[in-house]
Amino acid sequence: MLRYLVTLQVADKPGLVEQIAHSVSRHGGNWLDSELRHIDGIFAAILLLEVPAANWDTLLENLECIEGLTLTYAKTRKAQAPQTVRRYSLVAYDRPGLVHDISNKINELGANIERLSTHYETASHTGVALFRANFSLSVKDEAAEQRLTQALYTIGDDVVLDIVD
Repeated sequence: MLRYLVTLQVADKPGLVEQIAHSVSRHGGNWLDSELRHIDGIFAAILLLEVPAANWDTLLENLECIEGLTLTYAKTRKAQAPQTVRRYSLVAYDRPGLVHDISNKINELGANIERLSTHYETASHTGVALFRANFSLSVKDEAAEQRLTQALYTIGDDVVLDIVD
């Protein structure tokens, strides 16, 4: 079995996940991990699949038959166990450059982003545009985690940061 990271984009329509899952299953694949989203009418997916080497090309051909689908893939290997992983939730007033500011602080302190999910929303009580980020980071030690928390607060007075675990 070979491991592949597959990304898909296609105009959203009902039944896409079932169609993709059916193809993976029919070709002896194992769906290991995924992130699936519907954003502005587009279905986007990141899949980690294990597929028998002999079935990979046929699976690709089958997936590429989905009308309008854009597909990319890369062969992967099992990842080594990460360092300590911490999950964070951050809320701030929305403004250009927030993802850059957050990722810059994380990079400066040598942490690695394992997962990042961001959302734009309007605060129900004020109508103010809010930016929400949920992210998981691998950090070297507790001292690095504390420095990171302090650094994230320097992004602005409006930042609310919670360590989820």
